[in-house]
Amino acid sequence: MARSPGPFRASLSRIEALLKHLYEYTVLYGGLLLFALICLVWSLTATLIAPFLPRKNATPLGQFAIMTGFRFYLGILKITGLVRLDLGDLDALRDDGSLIIAPNHPSLIDVVLITSRLPHIVCIMKASIWDNILLGGGARLAGYIRNDAPKDMIRLAAAATREGNQLLVFPEGTRTVAPPVNEFKGGFGLIAKKAGVPIQTVFIETNSPFLGKGWPLLKLPEFPLVYRVRLGQRFEVKGEVKSFIAELEAYFRQQAGIQHFGGEDGESK
Repeated sequence: MARSPGPFRASLSRIEALLKHLYEYTVLYGGLLLFALICLVWSLTATLIAPFLPRKNATPLGQFAIMTGFRFYLGILKITGLVRLDLGDLDALRDDGSLIIAPNHPSLIDVVLITSRLPHIVCIMKASIWDNILLGGGARLAGYIRNDAPKDMIRLAAAATREGNQLLVFPEGTRTVAPPVNEFKGGFGLIAKKAGVPIQTVFIETNSPFLGKGWPLLKLPEFPLVYRVRLGQRFEVKGEVKSFIAELEAYFRQQAGIQHFGGEDGESK
């Protein structure tokens, strides 16, 4: 008959479990606080310096600062051992010039993952975020585009890609609620056709629904969190935009359900 663990060992196990949860909560919410602080400091700084910078200097500075800040934040998360990242595939896009980068959208951290590797990203973002004190100053300096005026959004986004920027657009429009992907919106197809630039598909894979649609902010996920980004096919919009969007959505539905976790850290490739 197996012997039950003694009181001392049982108490030790409870203490270890408590310390583990305390560490995880500290890393998770301390990390979110650090992220908010980084964004706030840069947003206020960007707001102050923007009036004194010509646009040709302001935009690349803003984009580089956001990339650097996001990469620093992800680096801190990696050091904790609770987050594993494989983002190396994105480096192949750094020198590709004008593109629309179109990923799936499983969680809130997706923008951070993509932007942390690419120095010339312009995002389309909600007007409420564009005006937010935490993110607005940095977003405006980097040339990000608000989405509350569709015609202006398409015009500005097309102009941004013609200037050599890479436009980050989530075809689903919001985080995924019906896996593998939501129904696609059509605006990014119009932008691609108007600007004459290709669409690079990107697939974000994760082992957790953490920070997905409906995830309670105070709910602790299972660790380690794993995020991997892989490149899909590159498409050009030819013919009717509506038909192209339907074909691209079908491609995403086929590909987004395939997970390829091949390593713990693609940044070391």
